[in-house]
Amino acid sequence: MAVPLTDSTLSLLTHGYAWAPTLRRAHDDAPLIRTRLLGHATALLHGPEAVALLYDAERVLRHGAVPGPVLDTLFGRGAVHTLDGPAHLARKGLFTSVLMDPASVAALTRRVERGWQEAAPGWEGRRVVLFDEVAALLAEAVCDWTGLPVPRDAARQIAEDCVAMVDGFATPGPRHRHARHARNRQEGALARAVVDVRSPGAGRSAAPAGSPLEAIALHRGPDGALLDPHTAAVELLNVIRPTVALAWFVVFAAHAVHRHPGRGDELRSGGRAHARAFAHEVRRFYPFVPFIAARAAADIAFAGARIPAGTLLLLDVYGHHHDPALWHAPYHFEPVRFLGREPDPSELIPQGGGDARTGHRCPGEDITVTVLATLSAALADLDFAVPAQDLSIPINRVPTRPRSGFVIDVAPGSGSRPGLASHART
Repeated sequence: MAVPLTDSTLSLLTHGYAWAPTLRRAHDDAPLIRTRLLGHATALLHGPEAVALLYDAERVLRHGAVPGPVLDTLFGRGAVHTLDGPAHLARKGLFTSVLMDPASVAALTRRVERGWQEAAPGWEGRRVVLFDEVAALLAEAVCDWTGLPVPRDAARQIAEDCVAMVDGFATPGPRHRHARHARNRQEGALARAVVDVRSPGAGRSAAPAGSPLEAIALHRGPDGALLDPHTAAVELLNVIRPTVALAWFVVFAAHAVHRHPGRGDELRSGGRAHARAFAHEVRRFYPFVPFIAARAAADIAFAGARIPAGTLLLLDVYGHHHDPALWHAPYHFEPVRFLGREPDPSELIPQGGGDARTGHRCPGEDITVTVLATLSAALADLDFAVPAQDLSIPINRVPTRPRSGFVIDVAPGSGSRPGLASHART
């Protein structure tokens, strides 16, 4: 089958999350659609078999799949996301040791909860933009947990830079330029921190033992060499930035609690199991990742067709999570669909599919679910009103969120209650 001459880049930029589902509907929901993006032959894939393909290291490559502008904003040059084979396994081992240890997940979650309890009293009797406040407390928590304790005002700048990196990766223009400047600023600061860790003394502090900062600064690749300071900074930022990006999910959780008051009641009474199910449903229902990219390592067969080596492969994540053939009532927000069970690795894929320890699935997924469950429960416990504002979530904008950032009026005394989210911890 020939690759169409028509390039879909402008359509993707125009339609955002709706691009892939719209293209599939125009082709009778075919599991394989050929197109072009930025002039490159592209195959848009859909369905469980597509998930298995995109996470099969024998058949696909990550190197060269992510466009340069995305590397220069979201992931960083030399990031683990761009590696294959032994180099990827060695770097991935670093991340799994840092992010997948249950004690580490619990420690970061406790730090986030403490950050909420410290910040929420300051919201009492005020009107605040929830997205901004949550991003700042997440930045302070993850920096402290990583081994980079920073003052609160510095944490807010880190939060703003991390938000800019995520917000500007998928669009040309001022947002993208702002994202590049933010990345350069944070990479420079973190590279200096790595150099300080490697050369303690003369007023420089050693990294806390066992901290992610120490692990990344002292990590050696398959060749036995330390990562250069820039690459080490990139990977430190790939711990900090995704944690700050949980602000998107937290605001979506607030949106769900507001739109469906009964869900808040369930969070308050349902305990840990319901909070975790709620977190999974937020990750499924709301738009965050539009698709995941790889390249065909060799000629491969999919859906009865041949895909040539080098073809850009896109896994339709948003469409996967809203496919009625895969989900009952996919456009209804129903946490009960995950109650009492963990989703299959190829079922819920906002952070990828397959095995997080050996493949390209995000190793921070346990942190995402646990922190989101904790803060969702905290939101349900917070006494706040939602004033008139634009809570629409534009589907053509990537990444998207409520236009207002979710403004709330917090009742006096509400933010001072202790232990708001303790029942949601894992």
